[in-house]
Amino acid sequence: MPHHSRRQLLRALWGATAMAPLAALAGFNFFTSEYTASREELQAQVAKRFPVQQRYADIFTVGLRDPQLSLDARNNRAAITAVLSIASPLLRPSQVEGIVTVSSALKYDAAARAVRLDRPQADRIELQGLGGRDAERLQQIGGAVAQELLRDQPLRTFKPEELTVGRKTYEIGDITVQDDGITVALK
Repeated sequence: MPHHSRRQLLRALWGATAMAPLAALAGFNFFTSEYTASREELQAQVAKRFPVQQRYADIFTVGLRDPQLSLDARNNRAAITAVLSIASPLLRPSQVEGIVTVSSALKYDAAARAVRLDRPQADRIELQGLGGRDAERLQQIGGAVAQELLRDQPLRTFKPEELTVGRKTYEIGDITVQDDGITVALK
């Protein structure tokens, strides 16, 4: 092998080896100093944390399951729509189901290295088989508990090694919601 070709081969191999850590961080774009998480990646992370439930006033048990994440780029918000169940010995039947949609701004929690829901708000609650004042009361209870259950819920948590390349450790800056994912600025 000629000396010149061997040198080119060694440079190419060294370059590929140096870029290997960057390939492992496929969502990172170090040229634009951004990380993008796809809606599918975020959906998978959210789904791992469900089902969830919480008692309310020692009378009701409110549960959420089967979450579906949606992203609203126009308002820079994320939303989770889930099956809502409210159970109580005071209800006939003893459990009511429906759908709840909770939207939220996003924030970065530096201590946990996580992008989290921030100030979630129940936008829509539909309960099956109920009407009138009973439905209104249960919607209020379901909305309040759903907001509480989703408050500070992480959408994406970073491992320490994901934010370090060579000697540089990145911090997360602005978070931008897109229709198909979220982008965070690296600083």
